[in-house]
Formats: sequence, C-alpha cells, structure tokens
Amino acid sequence: MPYDALAAAEATALVAREHSQAVDANAQFPTATLAAARDHGLLGLLTAPEFGGHGGTLRDAALVVERLARECGSSAMVLTMHYAGTAVIEAHGPHAVRRAIAAGQHLSTLAFSEAGSRSHFWAPTGTATAVGDQVQLDAQKSWITSAHHATAYVWSSRPCQGSEASTLWLVPRDTQALATTAGYDGIGLRGNDSAPVAAKGARIPSHLRLGPDGGGFGIMMGTVLPTFCTLIAAGSIGLMEATVAATAAHASGSRYAHLAQGNALADLPTIRAHVARMRIATDQARTLWLDTITALETQRADAMLRVLEVKAACAEAALAVVDTGMRVCGGQAYRREVGVERRFRDARAASIMAPTSDQLFDFLGKAVCGLPLFG
Repeated sequence: MPYDALAAAEATALVAREHSQAVDANAQFPTATLAAARDHGLLGLLTAPEFGGHGGTLRDAALVVERLARECGSSAMVLTMHYAGTAVIEAHGPHAVRRAIAAGQHLSTLAFSEAGSRSHFWAPTGTATAVGDQVQLDAQKSWITSAHHATAYVWSSRPCQGSEASTLWLVPRDTQALATTAGYDGIGLRGNDSAPVAAKGARIPSHLRLGPDGGGFGIMMGTVLPTFCTLIAAGSIGLMEATVAATAAHASGSRYAHLAQGNALADLPTIRAHVARMRIATDQARTLWLDTITALETQRADAMLRVLEVKAACAEAALAVVDTGMRVCGGQAYRREVGVERRFRDARAASIMAPTSDQLFDFLGKAVCGLPLFG
C-alpha cells in the first residue's frame, strides 16, 4: 500500500493538538508529537525507499508542516528543520545516517546562524581545520533548533582550504567540546528548543563532510534555501488557517447580552469585513506557496524568484492575519482558550528568521532590477 503522508500528518496533528498548550506554556520540547511523527513514518518522509524511507517530495513535506502548524507552531518548526537537514543528508550524507532517518532514529536540524555573521547565514565565521583524519571545528552558533534533542547538526564553517564561503559537516550532538546553553524561553515557538551552541576544538571524522570542501554555499542555495523557505511558509500558512478558524468561531459564538436580540460579533459588518480580509490574505499566501512548489517541481525559470518571495510574503501575511485576529477577538484574545494569542506569538518568528523578510525584500529588489544578489 502506498504511503499516505497526509493521513500520517493528520494522526500526528491530533497528538500535537493534545499537547500544544503545555508545550507552549512550559516551553517543553514536543516530545509526544515527535514520537507520533516517528511512529507514523514522517521523520523518514524524504528518505529514498532504498534506505527504508518513503521517497516523499518537497510538496509532501510542505503539506505535513502546514497541517502540524495549525495545531502547534513549535512542532512544525522542529519538523521544518528536520526536513531541511534531511534534504542535505539525503544528497550528501552517509548511507547509515539515511537509514537511521528512515527508521525514525535520527532527528536532524540546521546549524548555520552564528554570533559573528548573525542572519547572514551563508557567511559563517567559524573555522574547520584538518587534523589528520579528523576536522577540528571552532564556532559560536547563535541559534540551533532542537539543540538539546537533535541527533546531529548540519553545520556550516569556513572551508578547510580555499577562499569559498563555506563547507558543511554532519556534527553529532554528543561530540566532545560542544557546549549548549540552557533551554529556550522566548516569546513564541516556545517548544522548539532553540539554543546557542559553541564548538571549542570539537573534532569529528573528516568523512562527515557533506559535499565538497568549499561547496557549502552552493548546497545552501540549491538545496537548503528552497526547502527551508517553502517549509517556513508552510508554517506561516498553518498559523494563519488556525487563526482564521479560531477568530471566526469566536466571532460567531460571542454575543452582546445587553442587546435584546443578543447580536453576535459576526452580525456586525465591520467584524465580517475583518474576517474576510483574513481569509483573503490566507488564500493569497497559500496560492503563492503552492505555485512556488509547482515552480520548483517543474524547474520553471522563475522558481528561485518564487523561493525568495514565498517566505517573506507568507511571513508578512501571517503577521497581518494574526494581528487582525487579536483585533477582532478583543480583550478575550489574550486568553489562551480562544486560540489566537499563541498563534499571534508564534507567527512573529518567520519574518525575523534568516533570511529575514527585510533581507528577502532586498534580494528580490536586486533580482527584479537585474543586480547580483550577493556582493
């Protein structure tokens, strides 16, 4: 029987729904949701069948992330980073690791952003030095999702040799001389376990290099960026869908008791107009997102332009939608049970996560004007 990723996502989403409020309130890693994702085969979604995986596509992964984001933004972020890391490992990683991912025994993530280069993720300042058959890594990574829970990090550094921008490595989390700070306690995505990780003389086998020395930038642009932007956009869309549903339910169910007819909020034209704008913005973002996936699948000439557009457009749309949801629900929106304030907080992350919306607007402006994106 063919693997049904959407059915697996639906079953996992039910677990995410059950635990989402505790994950958020207590800044807990979504352990139960990740266990469900493993049990339903979602961790091995992108791994090739010859290694025991399901051979899924970026579209499959995007639909899974969007569904989970409706229930738990933190779970969606953890799975986004796992799929982004898996995409690199699938193209350049060891066979044994690919089998482990397929079996649900390996959780991946990206380790690109650094304290020195901040959101310029493509320009690491950390170094890699060849020492016999090992490589010594020295870096200060600023944020790594699933920092305390990932099996290994897809890690960027300066090349061992040459003047290229970067090289990628597969760095096991338990590598000696890696130091991870305390758990994440942020405004939103509170269960994503994002933390700085420092490498001070950390050594790994040289065969854990992912791709050629100096080839990191090409892998980032050709593999990571399309996957990451598409999946971050999926998370934004899931948060929008959940906010529209929660806002509409609140507007339809809340009534003015002092009025004889007991009018609901949704009986007011102004409220209906706000909800309509939320629905339009969500549908517009979804249309661009699906078109981006199609452009990548068909290798359309404008595919990279769409990749640059989709994360920024969906992130900005999500900010507008969740802000309007708070406005419509008023003071009640501050209560957790209404289901808007958590999405309001979770949606903030996409616009400031590298590449930030402002960076993407700059790249897009350069692309439209015929200027080089870098330099």
